[in-house]
Amino acid sequence: MITATTLKLNLGPQHPSTHGVLRLLLELDGEKILSCEPDVGYLHRGMEKMAEGMTYIQYLPTVDRIDYLAGCFYSELLCRTVEGAMGVNIPERIRAIRVTLLELNRIASHLLWIGAFLMDLGALSPFFYAMREREMILRYFEKLTGQRMMYNYFVFGGVRKDIEYLEDIEEIIKILPYKLNDYEKIITDNLIFLQRTKGKGVLEPTTALNYSITGVNLRASGVEYDLRKTDKLYEGFEFTPVVLEGKDSWARYKARILEIKESIKLIEQGVNKLKENTNFEQKHINPLNLKLPEGEYYSEIEAPRGLASIYIKSTGEDKPYRLKWRTGSYYSVNLLRKLLVGEYLNDAIAIAGSLDIILPEVDK
Repeated sequence: MITATTLKLNLGPQHPSTHGVLRLLLELDGEKILSCEPDVGYLHRGMEKMAEGMTYIQYLPTVDRIDYLAGCFYSELLCRTVEGAMGVNIPERIRAIRVTLLELNRIASHLLWIGAFLMDLGALSPFFYAMREREMILRYFEKLTGQRMMYNYFVFGGVRKDIEYLEDIEEIIKILPYKLNDYEKIITDNLIFLQRTKGKGVLEPTTALNYSITGVNLRASGVEYDLRKTDKLYEGFEFTPVVLEGKDSWARYKARILEIKESIKLIEQGVNKLKENTNFEQKHINPLNLKLPEGEYYSEIEAPRGLASIYIKSTGEDKPYRLKWRTGSYYSVNLLRKLLVGEYLNDAIAIAGSLDIILPEVDK
C-alpha cells in the first residue's frame, strides 16, 4: 500500500534568487507548499552591538551597509536622531538636498528590484534595461560623494559638502519617465508575467498589519500609509502615496513602478528648491566631542523596503549604551511563513521576490 508522504526541501541559502543568504525550509506535498520556515543569520555582522563600542562619528560611515542599496536612508536616520537629541534643526537647503538624494536613492533601489525580480522570473532583458537607468544615478552619486554604494554623505547637522551637478539630476529625471514607459510596454501586460504574478502571493490587509508589513508591500494591499506624508523632512513637498487594491505580486510590481514616478516629482521639486535657495549653511555639531544627553531617542523614515527606524539609549557618553534598528525586510522574510503556504513551488521565488527582501536588513 502506497501512503502519501511529504518532502522537506531546502531553498537556499546559496541561491541566486533569495537575494542574499536566506534559507527557506519548505515542506511539500507534491509541489504544493505546506509550510515555510525561514532560516536567517548567515550574514550577521553585529551592526547593533558594534555601535556600543564606537563613537557616533565612528559609527556613521558603517550604517550605509545595513541596506547597501539604500544607504542614504540609514545615514539620514542616524543623523536626524542625533540632531533631534541635540535640539538642532537643519536649514532649508540641507533639507532639500537630503530629500532629493533620498528619492534618487529610492529610485535606484526600485530599479534594481525591477531588474532582479524579472530575472527571477526568467526575463533577462529587463534586468539590463533597469541596470542601465540605475547606472545614471550611481554615476551621479559617485560624482558627488566619491562612492557608488556607501555614500557617507549625510553628516550630523548637514552634508559633507554642498550639492553639485544639478544638471545631471535634471537629465536623469528627464530620461526616466520614457524608460519607465518602455518597461511597462515589455512587462506590465505581458501574458507570461501576468500568469506568474496575478493572484499569486495574495496579501490581505489584515495579514499585512498583523505581520507589521509596511512600505510598498502594505500599500499594494490597499492600506494607505506612507510616512513621508507626516515626515518633517518632506514638509513643503507634494506627492501622492501609491495605494493599490490588487494585493498580489503584480500589484507590488505596479506599485513600485508608480512610486518611481512619484519620486521623480519629489526630485523635481527638490531641484527647484535648491535653485531658489542657494544659501548653503549647516548647523555645526562637533563630532569629536559629541555626547547625546542621557535618555532614549527614536526616529523613523519611509525607506524603499518599508518603515525603517532607530532606537538609541544614551547614558550621556560619547557612545550609545544600546542601539536598535527596525528594518522592513526583517518582517517581509517572516511573512513568507504565511504567504507561501498553499502556493506551489514554482511560484515561491516569484512571491518572495515580489516582497523586495534584502538580507543585510535582516541579519543586522
